[in-house]
Amino acid sequence: MGLIAIGDIHGCAQTLDAMLERLDPSADDHLVFVGDYVDRGPDSRAVIERLLELREEVRCTFLRGNHEALMLSYLNGENYALWQANGASSTLRSYTNGRRQVHIPDAHEQFVRNAERYYETDDFFFVHAGLKPQCSIRENLERFNDDEVLLWERDHLEAPHLAWEKPVVCGHTPQPTPINRDRLLAIDTGCVYNMHPNLGRLTAVHLPEREFVTVDYVG
Repeated sequence: MGLIAIGDIHGCAQTLDAMLERLDPSADDHLVFVGDYVDRGPDSRAVIERLLELREEVRCTFLRGNHEALMLSYLNGENYALWQANGASSTLRSYTNGRRQVHIPDAHEQFVRNAERYYETDDFFFVHAGLKPQCSIRENLERFNDDEVLLWERDHLEAPHLAWEKPVVCGHTPQPTPINRDRLLAIDTGCVYNMHPNLGRLTAVHLPEREFVTVDYVG
C-alpha cells in the first residue's frame, strides 16, 4: 500500500486534477489530505465533488482544516464573520451556480462535518496545522486537543527542537518549498497563491520514502 499525503487545495480544482493525474493512485493506495479544501480558490464546490468521487475509488482520509472549521460556523447558522474575512465569498459563489441563493448539497455538508481532526499511523501523525513543539504528541492530545492548536498552530515551524515521538505531517502555513525535517513534514506550498513568485504549487509526499511531488497552479 502506498501512503500519500496531499497539501492544502483551497478551491483549486484543476490543480487537484493535475496532481491526481501525476499520482495516478490505485485502490491499494491511501491518500491523506491535510485539510483546507475550500476558500480563496476558484471552485471549492468542484474540489469537494472530486474528493467525494475519489473516495469511491481510493482509500482516503480527509482532515479538517481551519477553513472547514470556519465554514462550519456558516453551516451551523452561527456568526461567520471570521469566515467572511478568510475567503468565504469565493466558496459561497461556487455554490450559487447562477442561482440567487447559495445551495450546498447535503453530501458536501457532511463531507465538511465528517472531516477528521487528526490521523495517526505507527510511523506518522497527520494534522492540519501542527502541534505544540515543546510537548509530545501524546501530551498535545491530552492537553491541547482543540481547534486552536490542531487547526491554527504555527510555533513548531521555527522551533529549534520538537518533542514529538514521530514525524508530524501538516499543512496550513504556505512555504516556498516543503519542510522536510526529521520530525516535521510541512507540505502547504501555497497552491492558491499563484500570483506570489515563490508560491502557487500543490505538493504531495509519498511516505515513508519522503518523495515529494509538486504541480504548478492550474487556473
